[in-house]
Amino acid sequence: MFIQRTARFFVFLLLASSLRIIASAQQAQPSDDQKPQTQSAPAQTTEKPKDIEPKALGTPVPATNPQDKNAGTSNDRLFFTLPNFLTLENAGQVPPLTTKQKYKVVARSTFDYVLYPWYGFLSAISQAENSEAGYGQGWEGYGKRFGSAFADGTIENFLTGAVFPSMLHQDPRFFQSGKGGFSQRTEYAVSRIFVTRTDSGKSQFNYSEIVGSALSAAISTNSYHPRAFITTHYDPTTGTLTYIHNASDRTLPNTLSVWGTQVGYDTITIVVKEFWPDIHRKLTHKSKADAAPPGN
Repeated sequence: MFIQRTARFFVFLLLASSLRIIASAQQAQPSDDQKPQTQSAPAQTTEKPKDIEPKALGTPVPATNPQDKNAGTSNDRLFFTLPNFLTLENAGQVPPLTTKQKYKVVARSTFDYVLYPWYGFLSAISQAENSEAGYGQGWEGYGKRFGSAFADGTIENFLTGAVFPSMLHQDPRFFQSGKGGFSQRTEYAVSRIFVTRTDSGKSQFNYSEIVGSALSAAISTNSYHPRAFITTHYDPTTGTLTYIHNASDRTLPNTLSVWGTQVGYDTITIVVKEFWPDIHRKLTHKSKADAAPPGN
């Protein structure tokens, strides 16, 4: 399926470049032992310290996101564009999502305004290369390719993020670690493809991702994508008519290929989600530094 593979190719290049930036930044950052030790004098104040209520001591504070309009999710976007609503940073102990909340946040991501031009761009590439020729050409063929790309993404998002998590009581969110070096955090992120958190907070095999993506690949490959078809080619010089058989993509090997590619793409995406706060801070810090007026 050309559209899915093209999408993953472009996004893979973007994500791989980001990981290289983070890896180099992690290596260049000095450790705590290498940082110079400085000692500052304690600030003097004449104000009387305020009394602290005893119940506040030792009481864990639940993690909240001030930018979050929907409880338990976020409004974050990868590279300020791609929906990243199921990723939480410094989450701590957060309540589980209800079935309604799982479907709601997946719908927010799936029908986000950014995805419509993205699917349109991929469909245009597929149209230009006549990928899946059974769709034909012209506006009708373009519409079929656009609908196919949109359906592929929608089915995968809902199966892995809402349907299976609701049935199996698994948490579809990704909880960033933010601890350790580059290798340790990468290992943690990759493991989240196979290990997830249940609604009760326990660790469990990630059936939602593995089984959900497999079912998604099977549905999209073997339902609305073109079947095998016959085309003809007439050669006026010889007066012969040639029949050309166009193979179908509705095969088990192609389904397995789509499934494997899909899981690999999701793995890379989770790794980038783990380091996105670092990338975000680096980009915003650089933009603020460029916008600051030069010192006198």
